[in-house]
Amino acid sequence: MADMSTTPLTQLDRVVIRFAGDSGDGMQLTGDRFTSDTASLGNDLSTLPNFPAEIRAPQGTLPGVSSFQVHFADHDIATPGDAPDVLVAMNPAALKANLGDLPRGATLIVNSDEFGKRNLAKVGYTSNPLEDGSLVEAGYQLHALPLTSMTVEALAPFESLTRKEKERAKNMLALGLLSWLYSRDTAGTEAFLRAKFGAAPQILEANLTALRAGHAYGETTEGFAVRYQVAPAPMPPGTYRTITGNQALALGLVAAAERAGLHLVLGSYPITPASDILHQLSALKRHGVTTLQAEDEIAAIGMALGASFGGALGVTTTSGPGLALKSETIGLAVSTELPLVIVDIQRGGPSTGLPTKTEQSDLLQAMYGRNGESPVPVVAAKSPTDCFDAAIEAARIATAFRTPVILLSDGYLGNGSEPWSVPTVADLPDLRVSFASEANDLDGEGRPVFHPFKRDPDTLARPWAVPGTPGLEHRIGGIEKADVTGHISYDPANHDRMVRLRQAKVDRVAATIPPLEVDDPSGEARVLVLGWGSTYGPIAAATRLVRATGGHVARAHLRHLNPFPADLGEVLRRYDRVVLPEMNLGQLAMLLRARYLVDVQSHTAVRGLPFTAAELAQVIHEHLLALAPEEVSV
Repeated sequence: MADMSTTPLTQLDRVVIRFAGDSGDGMQLTGDRFTSDTASLGNDLSTLPNFPAEIRAPQGTLPGVSSFQVHFADHDIATPGDAPDVLVAMNPAALKANLGDLPRGATLIVNSDEFGKRNLAKVGYTSNPLEDGSLVEAGYQLHALPLTSMTVEALAPFESLTRKEKERAKNMLALGLLSWLYSRDTAGTEAFLRAKFGAAPQILEANLTALRAGHAYGETTEGFAVRYQVAPAPMPPGTYRTITGNQALALGLVAAAERAGLHLVLGSYPITPASDILHQLSALKRHGVTTLQAEDEIAAIGMALGASFGGALGVTTTSGPGLALKSETIGLAVSTELPLVIVDIQRGGPSTGLPTKTEQSDLLQAMYGRNGESPVPVVAAKSPTDCFDAAIEAARIATAFRTPVILLSDGYLGNGSEPWSVPTVADLPDLRVSFASEANDLDGEGRPVFHPFKRDPDTLARPWAVPGTPGLEHRIGGIEKADVTGHISYDPANHDRMVRLRQAKVDRVAATIPPLEVDDPSGEARVLVLGWGSTYGPIAAATRLVRATGGHVARAHLRHLNPFPADLGEVLRRYDRVVLPEMNLGQLAMLLRARYLVDVQSHTAVRGLPFTAAELAQVIHEHLLALAPEEVSV
């Protein structure tokens, strides 16, 4: 869209914008489109969608507020930003719910049409904050605009549309205005609208008109003294796209199956925030993917395990409540020693808990949430784009070691997005597997025989025999089997041996894990900040802040949580203090203390939101101060 504005242009290195409104105001779509247009300009970015669990909470109320935060910059960034520089609030509830997060001097763009007495009363405002001077006195740059009226007026020529239908396009008008203010090209959004509403020409033209009207308002108004520009971030050459964690995870599973030469079968029951993976994979049938939406969580994992028995890469997706329901079948997969990937997109708990909010509270469930000695490898993704690589790694371990693997992500990673450098197929690991095709042993009389638990000497994996292969018939099920022969066995010594073999097999995964990477640029750090999962971004941003003030701090991040990297104990003992931020009450810290006898210092929060960089930087400063007060800058 050509820009005829004469408003002075100011260069910024980074901006954080939050769009907020009712769950029916289209804030997620608005944020997503702004993000896509930003990505096309080459900025680095990170997003944080935040929406209520209800399909439609009471209109104009605090529980019904939906928001989308995007942080974009001309340099590498690690988080969606601690606090918004700009808040677009579509009603009083959106303003009140988010105002406390804004720093002094932040810009407020508010839909003044919604600030009537009734909407103000719903959220406890006794006076109109747009008129009583309180926002200006607090240091905010206020732009109160009648966005709804402006939209209806812009769409006046569309006589076949009702007023309510016209009002729905107000998010596009706001998007057009913000696109002008931050020098975003709207061509991508226009193409998106044409694809989405091509079959409804009036709706399409109305949305395009509203988008252009918002952009034109920015060009012609004198309400904004300056507009802004953020230069592209330097990135290695390649093909990039914006991707969410759930999208990346789905593609990672497809890539893993392709590299393994296996059909991918997903057995899934819809559950927030994991359902997007089912949606993504259901559109990829042409890539050797079969998706089965089951009637419940137990049926879903049963389908996936059955597919693995049949020679496919079986996958099931869920969140914490569903993982609990799947526990018996995970135990069956441990007993049968079949490859299976269980994806847990964690959310706030217990029970239904906070379905749309993030948490890291399923680690102990993943480690121990089954009856008996039932060890499984556990892998955790660290960022939205890393979900792709973590999925491939989970599939590698599952197929190579014939074991179920639990892959942990969470709502923050699953719904968040960032630029992803699309890899070439040649750069992906070779995961090809071989199925048993003939007898692998001799019986007592010297005749060829197939023994289903004659293990690989390196991995201790048993052979993978596809049902129907002549001569490879064998028993399968949850009752304990005899070592080597696979016959049903109740022998105490055999059970002890099989339990120890299954544990040893998981332990041997550690030999295939690279050494733990430690970021300690000065080599003088006495404090190590250790993380796992989605704390990666906040920890990285926090250590940058601390180092910028002269503090020496190291950081490391765990992908493999069972087994741990072989050198983890040595790394932990290298530092005087280990600080471990977790979005739970210290689950990994407890495991590390028990395993390595290191006094790991927990910093925990279970607010349903990711840590902020400033919060963790303060925690690190406090630990540095406790060790060496004279070395810490205040």
